[in-house]
Amino acid sequence: MKVTLIVLTLNEVNGLREIMPHIKREWVDQIIILDGGSTDGTIEYARENGYFVYIQKKQGLRNGYMEIYDLIEGGFLITFSPDGNSIPELIPPLVAKMREGYDMVIVSRYKDGAKSIDDDIITAFGNWMFTALVNFLYKVKYTDVMVMFRAYKKDLIKKLDLDKEETYAPEKFFFTKISWEPILSVRCAKMKLKVTEIPGDEPPRFGGERKLQIFRWGSAYLTQIIRELFYWKK
Repeated sequence: MKVTLIVLTLNEVNGLREIMPHIKREWVDQIIILDGGSTDGTIEYARENGYFVYIQKKQGLRNGYMEIYDLIEGGFLITFSPDGNSIPELIPPLVAKMREGYDMVIVSRYKDGAKSIDDDIITAFGNWMFTALVNFLYKVKYTDVMVMFRAYKKDLIKKLDLDKEETYAPEKFFFTKISWEPILSVRCAKMKLKVTEIPGDEPPRFGGERKLQIFRWGSAYLTQIIRELFYWKK
């Protein structure tokens, strides 16, 4: 099964310069730089170094995912941040674990002694709370339901209706756009898919701009997770 690495950028040129040389191209079959409209030289740097760059047309991370859906050649994909938060050397063990037959493998910041150095008090509490809530409501044992750095089968996107706008209806009440990582975790649990985690520290970010909308995203995710108890069935 082919592997596609999706590198998510928005004004991350410093991160790309530091991180991309550590990613060996033979680790995966395809690399896509998914860019949100950078103006700091990110796009130029990526193209000069031979990477395929797709500049998304609609705002929002999941819109970017769906715009490149047909360009993804891999049977499973890895989502990766080049801002320092994701450790490149964890890509090979992540791929190896997926090849054992899992539907999704999460690089957990809180498993087996791993830690997030990038967390502050608010984000640490939020990550703990959402993970504990999902575990309680859906009878699973995640240690990190929120993190972007993970691998999963491409067909889960449509199998779990991640491509449907209705899945994200709560976001409109908070005037924001949310991504699909938390609901992906929830729906994998509801479908009892084969999911596991590997430990991976989250170093401090050193490039780009932090794009968290803590209150709006947190409120939308909370509403979405609770709504799932009554909303989605397959």
